[in-house]
Amino acid sequence: MMKFKFLLLFIVAALFFSCSSDSNDGNSNENTIVGIWQAHELKVNNDTASDDEKNARDLLAYLTAKECYVLSFEFKVDLTVTIENSVEYLERDGFDIPCPTEKDTETTVYVYENGKLTYTDEDQETVTVDVTIDGDIMTVDASDLDIPNLNAGGQLIFKRK
Repeated sequence: MMKFKFLLLFIVAALFFSCSSDSNDGNSNENTIVGIWQAHELKVNNDTASDDEKNARDLLAYLTAKECYVLSFEFKVDLTVTIENSVEYLERDGFDIPCPTEKDTETTVYVYENGKLTYTDEDQETVTVDVTIDGDIMTVDASDLDIPNLNAGGQLIFKRK
């Protein structure tokens, strides 16, 4: 159950993240992040990652392989983001972890400029995070999240739906 709580903390913090663009096609930065993003992968360094990081990586990979996305968010042109998070509803069924049917939904506001995403979290705290994007892949440096048990770092990978 500890690894589920860890994944929940990690994903809740990460769910507000977005992306940057190297594109110079005249679109504003805000428009480069518009869309639905789903957490697909947690990349960690096997030599330095904690057991919790490795467990979170493996759990996310297992669920993603089943086309189960426990975290998604939709950045909208009006600078709101809607987050759907079902991590809290993960349960073990023997050796299987079925995709949760329940989810929590939250809407907040964001600002994205120059590769930095600023948002207001559920505690009304302002958070600023560096993000990168390459096409429909968004990467967030886990060490920027300042979450216990993630000191070794890693990268959370999102894909645009």
